[in-house]
Order: sequence, then structure tokens, then C-alpha cells
Amino acid sequence: MQITTAVLPIAGLGTRFLPLSKVIPKEFFPLGPKPVIQHIIEEALEAGVKKIIFVISPEKEKFLNNYFQEDKELLKLLRKRKKTSAIEALKSVPKIKYEYVFQRKPHGDGDAILKAEKLVGNKPFLVLFGDDLAYNENGPLMAKQLVESFSKVRKPLLCLYKKSKKELSSYGVPKIRDIRGKLAEISDIIEKPQANPPSDFALVGKYILTPDIFYYLKKEEPHNGEIGLAYALQDMIKDGKKVFGLQVEGKWLECGTMDKWIQTFTYMAAKHFIK
Repeated sequence: MQITTAVLPIAGLGTRFLPLSKVIPKEFFPLGPKPVIQHIIEEALEAGVKKIIFVISPEKEKFLNNYFQEDKELLKLLRKRKKTSAIEALKSVPKIKYEYVFQRKPHGDGDAILKAEKLVGNKPFLVLFGDDLAYNENGPLMAKQLVESFSKVRKPLLCLYKKSKKELSSYGVPKIRDIRGKLAEISDIIEKPQANPPSDFALVGKYILTPDIFYYLKKEEPHNGEIGLAYALQDMIKDGKKVFGLQVEGKWLECGTMDKWIQTFTYMAAKHFIK
């Protein structure tokens, strides 16, 4: 039951970042000295992941390969010009084993995960969405915390983060049946509750899912043209399957809107460049 595979759905159109996202995908926007996507990859690697599966739109293929494949000609030129700092910067890009599949139309996060089914196989896997980063100066990042707790429950495990009640209307919010320490059994998921949220937790875009999620995603009826992961998880719970949540430690850094990305950019810039 080891978690060695991570699925990164990054096929989104990035409409909240127009016109910038016409030039560069939002997953490659900078945060500190590296782009959003590298932060997420490093979180996956810290958690013990050996293989990355990207779910991308066709236009992102060149960005993905250009960034994660070694540019031997560029390295040769930099060595010739003795650009030591530039060479070190390039070497900081992690060497990863990755594959990718296309999500050609934006049919929801559940549809994106379903696209990765054949590459995932019949094992539990980590899902890390491109809008959500983790920062923790004093311990493991959120993905590793999920992996470590999964060995106890061996069931789908969601990432929980405490938010104020006024903020919860923008997130999926779990209803908690039972909570023991930092682990909670989830009895329902309410999408963006406008009043009376069922708990103080928002769902972060980080999950450990088991292969039976694919069955539920396949039978899920689209909502507004999209297949939602939250609805598939709801159906699992209704069928009596256990779904758990973990209250994670550290700081949740969001990049889903221009305002959130600017806040995270400022935070990371202060950490790396301002003394």
C-alpha cells in the first residue's frame, strides 16, 4: 500500500489569469526562485513518489517537456561561458520520471483524474492540484503527512485545513462523523456552503485516492458539464465506503486566482529574497 505515484491535473485554461495565461501556463508562474509546478513536484518527491503523471491540455506539452527535460546544448553553452550560477539554477530542476495524458476539454477535476486511470493502475495514488502549495518550516509538507497517515486508514484520505467560517463559502467543506486526533471520518462533502458550513475545515487540493474512485467517476453524471471529484467521493460515502480526512500542519499557499497568486508570490519572495 505504498504511495509511489502522483497525479497532477494541470490541464486548466487559466481564465482567471488572462491575459498572462495566454503567454505562459499559470503552473509555470514564478514563486520565489522557481515556478509553481516545481514546488508541487518537490512536495511529491518528499512524500516518496517515484512516478509523476501529468494530466495536461495539448498546448502545455511543450512547456512541460522544455522545463523537465535536460537541455544539453544550453548547459554546454553555459559551461563554455563559465556561468556557474546559471548552471546551478538549471541543476535545481528535479530529474523526475514522468508520463502525461491529455484532457482536451475542460470537463472537471474528476474527468482529469479519470484520464490517468490506465497509467495509475490498481494502486492507491496521490493527487496534487496545481493551485495549492504547502509550506512548512518545521516539518514535512502536506503530501508527506497524508502518505504517513494513509498507512493507518488505507482508505481515501483528504487534506483538511482550518478556515474561518466566512471563508468557507469558497471551498468544499467536509461534514465530520468522527474525529480522533488529526484524523477524521467524513460523512459528506458540501461544495461552497453559503450558510452554516458543516465543519471548520476546507478541502485542500491534495488527496490520496484508492483505485475504486475510477468506478465512481465513470458513473458520475456531469454537473454543469463537469465531472466533479467531490461528487464521486459523496457517492462512495453513500455506498458505505470509508473516506477520511487529515488535519494537516503547515501553511496552505493558494494560487487559484490572481489575488491569491500575488499573495503567495509576495510571501515566497519575502522568504527567499528579502532579508
